[in-house]
Amino acid sequence: MNNLFTELENQNKQIPLAEILRPKTLEDFLGQSNVISDKSPLLNLLKTNRLFSLIFWGTPGCGKTTLARLIATKTQASFIEISAVTSGIKDIKEAVDKAKENLRAGIKTILFIDEIHRYSKTQQDALLPHLENGTIFLIGSTTENPSFQVVPALLSRVQVIRLNSIDDESMASIIKRGFQYLASNYSPMECESGVLDFIINLARGDARYALNIVENAYFASDLKDNKRYLSVKVIEEICQQRNTRYSQQEHYDCASAFQKSLRGSDPDAAIYYLAKMICAGEDPRFIARRLIVCASEDVGNADPNALNVSINAYKAVELLGLPEGRIPLAQAVIYVARAPKSNETICAIDKALSDISNGKDFPPPMHLKDAHYKDAKKYGFGEGYIYTHSAPDIKQQFLPDELVGVKYTNP
Repeated sequence: MNNLFTELENQNKQIPLAEILRPKTLEDFLGQSNVISDKSPLLNLLKTNRLFSLIFWGTPGCGKTTLARLIATKTQASFIEISAVTSGIKDIKEAVDKAKENLRAGIKTILFIDEIHRYSKTQQDALLPHLENGTIFLIGSTTENPSFQVVPALLSRVQVIRLNSIDDESMASIIKRGFQYLASNYSPMECESGVLDFIINLARGDARYALNIVENAYFASDLKDNKRYLSVKVIEEICQQRNTRYSQQEHYDCASAFQKSLRGSDPDAAIYYLAKMICAGEDPRFIARRLIVCASEDVGNADPNALNVSINAYKAVELLGLPEGRIPLAQAVIYVARAPKSNETICAIDKALSDISNGKDFPPPMHLKDAHYKDAKKYGFGEGYIYTHSAPDIKQQFLPDELVGVKYTNP
């Protein structure tokens, strides 16, 4: 009965074009020439039929799942696929039991875990002994930086492979495959000039998204005399607005690029990264805090007003919110980027902190110690101190005896 229901479900499924056109061989796989090429280390390993555990890290639609399946096919391994979103330790145990069965039949097993970064530490730890003893080979996929999301014990047992977004040339080939499949299986079609480039630009390296556009635009286009006519306007109406790609890694990357652009006195780049963070829904207070840090760390006393401008931008954002808050933020960004730069402040405090942490933790000279209590004079505290305002021309020692002559600031 279950088989009957499953068969009925499969018959009534509308399988997405992206799934239909998923490559069946490594030769058909496009867009990761840095990983899969004639002489790439990964392909050389696969040719020897040796497996190893790895994690594919890359943006959505770059081929992580497809490549995992192709590796299993190439090595004739059993392929068990689960999602970290819907699975847990029970599913891992079931996969391990199946892998042990396979080993008795001389078959290796690849356990593919999609979105592995969503597993808790306990769930990730549950994989360790089975990787250690070779029962399973793990292939994980993640859109987030594994260094932040995967526990160190698991990272030490896998090879992390970074997959790039699909390049424009490969994306064009993928889109053309989509149109060819639809035209040969349904009705012929004619595309307006610019459709291909428009989809490539919208997809931003995401092959799945590109093929979804192809499929939806094809069936939404005008049908005349049994022929489809696809225009850019149809795609614009279907897609409306493409969300900015912005993973946790890109959160860190954009914040870093933003601050480095400010430091490097490039207001155009700083404004661009400001816009990217705003479009991605970044908390504007976070952006303003990075601006304040830069105003003090990188501008410092070369233009003390930069700190005032940045703090006022923070207050303005809190008062206004977005979208109006973008204006004072942009004003402050341009000011800080164009301001003269000096890192004297951060260098001075960090050098002093380093000295103290490394054992140069000395008391003040006797004449600077607090003398505002009864027994202070008995110990010689405060003795010989000269009130600076009364005798500004008289020089006296302020650093501890052991640090006389040390410079933390640049004159």
